[in-house]
Amino acid sequence: MKTSKFSESQIVGILREQESGVKVAEICRQHGISQATFYKWRSRYGGMDASMLKRVKELEQENARLKKMYADVQLEAHAMKEALTKKW
Repeated sequence: MKTSKFSESQIVGILREQESGVKVAEICRQHGISQATFYKWRSRYGGMDASMLKRVKELEQENARLKKMYADVQLEAHAMKEALTKKW
């Protein structure tokens, strides 16, 4: 997936411009983005501020860590189950 040339805090700043009354077409022209990109950002980051973005990022990292832990435990359980069935 292609990474954005804008950071999440910059995206929130761009969205704030629209909330202050600037037209979407003008914002897109100023920042060199398409209107589709703007609306995709708005659906994802709309209504967020910097602290919320930080919290979302932390939750995503924790979720990834927990998924990895779960996968490891499942792999171990599967290996133990196979070992027990082969013994008998």
